[in-house]
Amino acid sequence: MLKSYVFYILAAFAEIAGCYSFWAWLRLGKTSWVILPGIGSLVAFAYFLTKMESEFAGRAYAAYGSIYIASSLVWLWMVESKMPDRWDVVGVAICPVGGGIILFGPR
Repeated sequence: MLKSYVFYILAAFAEIAGCYSFWAWLRLGKTSWVILPGIGSLVAFAYFLTKMESEFAGRAYAAYGSIYIASSLVWLWMVESKMPDRWDVVGVAICPVGGGIILFGPR
């Protein structure tokens, strides 16, 4: 299961980086060339999601959502230099519970 979490984290940062390249281009006025590595990053994101240890894609993606939310706040802090506030922290603290239930619940 640890392998799944590694791929979840890789997928999250690949997705965020890919989407952020479009944000940088369209919202921050960066050159359109920034989307080229972003597209590669989104391809990597899709690849990493196929490496999840889950029988069903929908279940893997649902559990991934909790990791994505936490990773987004790390991105906010580390890349955008904006410290998450207490409501960000409270919200992200709830997410792993739901993701864990989806991923580890008895079937």
